[in-house]
Amino acid sequence: MNKKAQSFIRLAVVVLVLALLVVSALTGKFALKNVGLGLDLAGGVSITYEAQGNVTQEDMDDTIYKLQKRIANYDSESVCYQEGENRINIDVPGANDAEEVLRTLGKAGAIYYIVGPGNVEKVGDKWQLTEAGKAIFEQEPDAIKSDSNVILDGSHIASANATTISNNGLPKYIVEFKLNEVGTLRFAQATKQLIGYSIAIVYDGEVVSAPVVNTVIDGGEAYIEGMNSIDEAKNLASTIRIGALPIELKEIKSSVVGATLGQEAISTSLLAGSIGLAIVILFMIAYYRIPGVAASLALIIYIGLMIFLLNAFDISLTLAGVAGIILSVGMAVDANVIIFQRIREELATGKTVMSSMQIGFNKAKSSIIDGNITTLIAAAVLYFVGTGSIQGFAVTLAIGIILSMLTALGVTRFILYTLFGLGLSDEKLYGVAKERKPINFVKNGKWYAIGSGAVILAGIVGMLVFGAVTGDSLNFGLDFKGGTSFTVTFPDKYSNDLTGELEKYVADKIGKVANISRTDGENTYTIKTVELEEETRDLLISAWESDYQVDHALIQYDSISGTISGEMRSDAIKAVIIATVCMLIYIWIRFKDARFAASAVTCLVHDVLVVITLYVFARITVTSNFIACMLTLVGYSINATIVVFDRIRESVNKQKEEAAKSQGYAKKKVEFDYEAITNKAITDTLSRSINTSLTTFVMVFLIAILGVQSIREFAIPLMVGLVVGTYSSVCIAGSFWCFLKKKIADKAPEEDYDDYMKRKANLNK
Repeated sequence: MNKKAQSFIRLAVVVLVLALLVVSALTGKFALKNVGLGLDLAGGVSITYEAQGNVTQEDMDDTIYKLQKRIANYDSESVCYQEGENRINIDVPGANDAEEVLRTLGKAGAIYYIVGPGNVEKVGDKWQLTEAGKAIFEQEPDAIKSDSNVILDGSHIASANATTISNNGLPKYIVEFKLNEVGTLRFAQATKQLIGYSIAIVYDGEVVSAPVVNTVIDGGEAYIEGMNSIDEAKNLASTIRIGALPIELKEIKSSVVGATLGQEAISTSLLAGSIGLAIVILFMIAYYRIPGVAASLALIIYIGLMIFLLNAFDISLTLAGVAGIILSVGMAVDANVIIFQRIREELATGKTVMSSMQIGFNKAKSSIIDGNITTLIAAAVLYFVGTGSIQGFAVTLAIGIILSMLTALGVTRFILYTLFGLGLSDEKLYGVAKERKPINFVKNGKWYAIGSGAVILAGIVGMLVFGAVTGDSLNFGLDFKGGTSFTVTFPDKYSNDLTGELEKYVADKIGKVANISRTDGENTYTIKTVELEEETRDLLISAWESDYQVDHALIQYDSISGTISGEMRSDAIKAVIIATVCMLIYIWIRFKDARFAASAVTCLVHDVLVVITLYVFARITVTSNFIACMLTLVGYSINATIVVFDRIRESVNKQKEEAAKSQGYAKKKVEFDYEAITNKAITDTLSRSINTSLTTFVMVFLIAILGVQSIREFAIPLMVGLVVGTYSSVCIAGSFWCFLKKKIADKAPEEDYDDYMKRKANLNK
């Protein structure tokens, strides 16, 4: 079989894969329409609990944080927040059965361990409370805890998990639980006196288990046996866990709610994404010709695989997750741009098209791998340390990064070689890089630094001024500060979905952004906005009454806490710091120079501070999507900077090889013109920097233009971040590295040629 026939077969494979992915994306189990969406995009289940007894704000905060951790096991995008003084709301995205969620979380009652004798009795095969036992639980919650018959309450339990052990070859289902320090001491004292007796576990007034004490339990760990199935054990473990909350919760209501961003947000985002993708494909083909065709086909395959994996891993996609996909699409395009630029450079030296493609892919590999692995490290840290939307962002970003590397280095190469084998081999179809005179970016480095410093300083001063005048340095939104929540039932004539209309209506009336969700099957809407003064709140209520003829009695309102608690904020900050340190260490090791790592992190911090300055003066609302925006910027910034540093490293290594050869392999000092090397590296990657930024910017710009208000507030800072990230990688990164290179001289002696080539061979393995 000749090469042309082989190429036709390869093309048939590409067409078949494309067809399968397109069909899969449009129909069937793994279609785009079946991708799970978060509460902001598709709605879910909303549950309201009320705390029983006298509770402190500290107890409420602790309960909210623990519940947030718990519901994250159901869906990482779930949120938990306080309403009024003693109510807690839980929103679980993607769910459509409130009862199922309640069963999964466990019934929110209170759990107590009480002394058995006289308080419980066995009737048939079940234990139940005696009259004396019932009297204990007829008291107020605080009185129950202090009753002398109660050994432990839920606050003493650290954890509970179901497991299966072997009993003479047969499965035995048990629940293992651990106690905290106080609980361990109390349980040890009680079990010492109650050997041979049953200790009843009472949950919400019912005996759920009454295990017999066989020995003193003083290690803070015990187990309950007697379950007939693993599901029964899991239910009991769930009961114990939720009963271990600091306060007793009573379910007030549960309902299925609509998307907080509305159907309009989904449709406009899809439209913007489709138009943006079409523009990117047209640009790639027009600018890069045959390689652009290969990249476009690979990009379509990438998107098809992304949709498939989102379904396969049952990921709920939120606005933060969309940000992760946007970044990974940008990196997929970027990887192809790096490769094609390399191919053009090789063609400019007179090499054949095939040779240029082979060398281009090999030379681009290190830059692509370093940039993607650095961002992948950050995604891994964010997933394991972060919570909520941060985890959602991390998952979609990680999947996108892995796919982008595979499609760029594998699929694009396969398609490009196939097109070449079909006879598309004229170098005019691939483009030849034009020799550019290096631009002296380093010379103007101090001016870039002064300009950036002025912007950042203005941002810091602005934060101090706004903090002193308004009490808030940034315009913190509902997610951070909490606010006012309205529940409004509209007349039957407004049966159509008012979500998008109400968002615009509230913005026009009071100038505030609102999150709107509709209760499934009803004409009731939950409208959340920042804390309102009484006058503003009454104005809004009067407007609904006059413009929509809403009955005043069907409008309820209350204060709610932020969905991002202090602990979650700390988790987010900790995740970002650890991720930054890990990226720094990787760059340090990979580039064998701490100055590269320091410069990359400096650019990263610079980009974040400049975008925060935008938030300060434009008074853009800081929501949970602010975190996603910053994380997207961090990933983009570090990737763009590494591309420049890879060129610098390559030029330095090339000069080392040439110098070592010309000096007879001797260990002699080699003088480098680092400014010239840096300027050439930046100039050589300038097309890549502009083209990658432009293609990603177009997609975000269309989302900003076509999207609803809340999405626009997310897209605009992201657009500015893309511009700032490109600016820092071009104007600051290399200049700062040169500055550090002058100030911090190399202490290690120069390697001879043989040693250098051995080390290079080891690095390339």
